Amino acid sequence: MNRRFDPGADFSNGPRHAIIDIGSNTVRLVIFGGADRAPTQLWNEKVTAKLGKELATRGRLAQDSVQLALDGLARYGVLLKGLGIEDVQCVATAAVRDASNGPQFLEEVRKLGLAPRLLSGEEEATFGAMGVMCAFPDAEGAVADLGGGSLELTEIGQDVISHAATLPLGTLRLAAMREGEPEKFAKQVAKALKGAGWSRKLGKPLYLVGGTFRTMAVYGLRREPGVLDDPHALTLAIPEAEALIRLVGKTPPDELRKVDGVSTMRSQKLPDAAALLQVLLDTLEPSALVFSSLGLREGLLYHRLAPVRRRQDPLLAGVAAFASPRGGNPELAARIAGWSARITTSQTPESMRLRLAATMLALASMQIEPNLRVPQALNWALHKRWLACDAAGRALIAAALLANTGHSRLPEELLALADPETLDEAKGWGLAIRLCRRIGANSLASVAGTALLREKKRLVLQFGERAAPLRNRGTEKDLAALAALLGLEPAIETVPDAALPLSAPVDLGPLAEMVMPLAG
Repeated sequence: MNRRFDPGADFSNGPRHAIIDIGSNTVRLVIFGGADRAPTQLWNEKVTAKLGKELATRGRLAQDSVQLALDGLARYGVLLKGLGIEDVQCVATAAVRDASNGPQFLEEVRKLGLAPRLLSGEEEATFGAMGVMCAFPDAEGAVADLGGGSLELTEIGQDVISHAATLPLGTLRLAAMREGEPEKFAKQVAKALKGAGWSRKLGKPLYLVGGTFRTMAVYGLRREPGVLDDPHALTLAIPEAEALIRLVGKTPPDELRKVDGVSTMRSQKLPDAAALLQVLLDTLEPSALVFSSLGLREGLLYHRLAPVRRRQDPLLAGVAAFASPRGGNPELAARIAGWSARITTSQTPESMRLRLAATMLALASMQIEPNLRVPQALNWALHKRWLACDAAGRALIAAALLANTGHSRLPEELLALADPETLDEAKGWGLAIRLCRRIGANSLASVAGTALLREKKRLVLQFGERAAPLRNRGTEKDLAALAALLGLEPAIETVPDAALPLSAPVDLGPLAEMVMPLAG
C-alpha cells in the first residue's frame, strides 16, 4: 500500500468528502477537504490490485487481485468510520464493468458496508471531463482520460460536455496490442478512434488525465528541472510534446524509474502510453497538450456543486480556504486590495484576482516566524497546487509576497516565469499590502481611517483626524519604498475624517463579487 498525507491537513474542521475509486489498476481512497470549489486532498491511499490484468485474456477479474482489492476496501471502511466521514462515494470503472465476474465482485464490496456504483463508459468519461472543468474553468478542447482498462474521450467547451466515448485502450491492454509492428498498433488505435467518432481534427488543446499521463509529465519536469515542479497544468506545444513522447518511447523502464516520482508500475506503462499519445496527436491534431491532475474523483465532487458554486473562482476559493485559518481573512484581504486600487494601473479581472489571492496569502504569511516567511511564502506561491493559476500568475503572487516581507530584490527564477514589468507591478501590490497592514497592525483602522491616492507625480497617504496618531517612521519608510517603485514623490496629509475618499468596500468593484461568496 502507498499512502500520502499532508501534515498541514486539518481533519477536525470543515466538510470532508471521500471517494473510493475501484479502477482497473488501483483501488484508491481519497479524502478531500478545503473549499468545495477547489478540493484539497487530505489523504490519498491506494492498493495496486490490477483488477483488469486478465481481462484481455480471460475476460475476468483475477482472483488474487479481487482478494487484494477487497482487503484494501475493508481497510478503507474502517478508516472512514474511525474518521467519522459519512459522505462517501464508491465507484467502479472499466475493469469491473467489462469483467464477467464483475457483479459478484460488487456484491462482495457491498458486504463490506460500502455502496459501490458501477459507472457506464459514458459516465466515466463525463466525470473525468468534469474534473478538468473544475481545474480549468474556461477549458475548451478535448479530454483524454487514460486508465488501466479504457481510454475515455470527451469534448468540452462553454461548460458543455459532448461526444463522450470509451475505448478499450487502457494501459493494461496496450502492451499486447503493441506486440509486432508499430504501424499495426497505430492503425488499430486509429481504427478504434474512427469507430467512436473521434477521427476529426481538434485544433484546440487536448487535456490529459490519468496516472500514467501525469507520470509522463513528472518525467519531463524532473529530467529538466525548472522553477515549477507540479505536473498539474503543465502545457506543452506540440513539438515539445512529440519530443517528450520520443524520449519516453526509447527509454527503458529501468531508466525511467530512476527519476523521482516515476514508480515501477508506471515506468512499465509509460512507453505504451507514449505510443498511444502519438496516435492521438496524429489523429486529432490538437493545438497543445495540457496535463490535469484533476479527473474523475474531483469530477464526482464538482458534479454535485450548485451552479453558483461552480462559477466561483477556483484560485480564490482555494486560497481563501487555505489562508483563512492562518490569518488571511478574505474580507480583510479584499478591503486591503481595494484600499490600494486607486494607485494600480492594471484593473483587469486577472490582475485583480491575482492581487486578492496574493493579499490573502500575504496576511497569512505574517503568522509565520520571521526567519521562515520568505522561503514559506515562495513555497506557497510556486509549489502549492493552485487551480486556474498559470506560471506567470504564480510568479506575480510570489513577487507580491516577497515585497510584503520587505524584500524588493526578486530571485532570478521569477524572471523565467514573467516579464519584469508585470513583476514590478506585483511588487507594488506587495509594498501596498505592507504599508496598509503596518499602519494599523492588520486592523480595519488601516483601511477605514486612511486613503492612498495617486495625484499627478505624488503618491499621497491621507490620514483622517482620528487615525492620525497611527503615523510613524515606519509608515513613512513604507510609503517611500512604494513611491520609489512607482516613480512618484511620497506625501502624507492629515484631513478631516469626512474628507477621506469613499471607504474601500465601495471601491472594490469586481473584487467585492469575488470575495463575497468566499467570506460568506
